[in-house]
Amino acid sequence: MKNHFLSLADLTKDEILELLDLSIELKEKQKKGQAEPILKGQTLAMIFQKPSTRTRISFEVGMFQLGGHALYLAPSDIGVGTREAVKDIARVLSRYNDGIMARLFGHEDIIEMAKYSSVPVINGLTDLLHPCQVMADVLTILEHRKNLDDLKVTYIGDGNNLTNSWLNFASRFPMKLAMAIPEGHDPDQEILKNAKDAGISEIELFRDPQKAVKDTDVIYADVWASMHQKDETEIRKKIFKDYQVNDELMKHARPDTYIMHCLPAYRGMEITDSVIESPNSIVFDEAENRLHAQKAIMVKLMGK
Repeated sequence: MKNHFLSLADLTKDEILELLDLSIELKEKQKKGQAEPILKGQTLAMIFQKPSTRTRISFEVGMFQLGGHALYLAPSDIGVGTREAVKDIARVLSRYNDGIMARLFGHEDIIEMAKYSSVPVINGLTDLLHPCQVMADVLTILEHRKNLDDLKVTYIGDGNNLTNSWLNFASRFPMKLAMAIPEGHDPDQEILKNAKDAGISEIELFRDPQKAVKDTDVIYADVWASMHQKDETEIRKKIFKDYQVNDELMKHARPDTYIMHCLPAYRGMEITDSVIESPNSIVFDEAENRLHAQKAIMVKLMGK
């Protein structure tokens, strides 16, 4: 594994499996009260351009459970690329901390931060990618299915950072990835091409969600308007109205299909209350696993 965790495309299949195994091990030890202070005395600087419930809490609690300390830096505390250059922030924080986690808008900023940082940088989210979330997602699927053999995941909604990260995963791990996305909202074309060119997964783009969910193991929903697109919400409601994960759509999937959503969920928009609260929903297991997957990432990068 490289010095930083910026994209799943930077990892090999074996490295992804090692992270999953470590996530399971750390989770089991925590549940048994056998957690070890692997990162005792270490600090993680957490930079937030975008607010987040799960990202902040999971990294902060994770560092505490590992014996270290996390420092929260709000948008008002640190002006990434505005009040101070990204490369300056990276070099200064590297002098104070053992690791940096950044949740940013521009992906180019996380790339620059990693370039100038002398300590590991973790991508907590950018507009382009959300690799920590997909690691938690795969961990959750593995727990429920017991294996990842012949896995089919169907993503429904906007071709956003989450879709892009699932494509990166599919470029490293064999699976079937179906994406039901309205025209004009496709995922990043270069990432899509690279995933298809890798030639190890079956990747298909649909305009009809009912066709996409056929024989799928997982249906995955996400918000229709990401944090930087809130002014487009009303327009997007009209564009995505046929892409809601609801009871009618579930009739076209297998009875044992799992439901996932990275949260926060706008119930009644991209997913209905009845579906997210159904017995097939593993949404809150998925949310918990952000903690365990990210602990594994921190241990791999920062453990000595």
